[in-house]
Amino acid sequence: ATSTRPRLDPRPKQPCRPGEQRNVNGASTPIGVPVSTPPGPESPRLTGRRVSQPEATVKSYRKELWFETPTRRAFLNITPQVEACLRESGVAEGLCLVNAMHITSSVFVNDDERGLMGDFERWLEALAPHEPVSQYQHNRTGEDNGDAHLKRTVMGREVVAAVTGGKLDFGPWEQIFYGEFDGRRRKRVLVKIIGE
Repeated sequence: ATSTRPRLDPRPKQPCRPGEQRNVNGASTPIGVPVSTPPGPESPRLTGRRVSQPEATVKSYRKELWFETPTRRAFLNITPQVEACLRESGVAEGLCLVNAMHITSSVFVNDDERGLMGDFERWLEALAPHEPVSQYQHNRTGEDNGDAHLKRTVMGREVVAAVTGGKLDFGPWEQIFYGEFDGRRRKRVLVKIIGE
């Protein structure tokens, strides 16, 4: 059987000069110029013609949510506030980023079940107990929140949710939570929504 593969040129190629590369036809071109065979004359890139596509308007929305918990640690379901932001944005299809803007608080997705929130509290306190505060080198700076930094690292900084049909595209039990690990002061959560 005969091969339909193109024959390769057996002649040795001259090395490229500094700053050049070899394209698929074997010719040297300056580095940065595409090495593949250029598109034919029908290409809009060469003729300057635009390919007609429906114009989509990408929207961008930004809002800061403020929280102040009366206790050092707390978990707040902030899904209603994020859904209100989504309605304000007018975005029907896109992505929604929700992130804590402080390094001792967190944003995460989970089930809104009181027992689970208690489990998180006990588990995190076992992993990084607040006291004795002297156990954390960070607290030698005069602060007492070394544990809060570790808890935030475990629980995460942010959530990115798909937006479909103007709604957060969540599973049946998914909710967005703000986790506070060094409270009793005002803190911010950023909501950034991009889409059409």
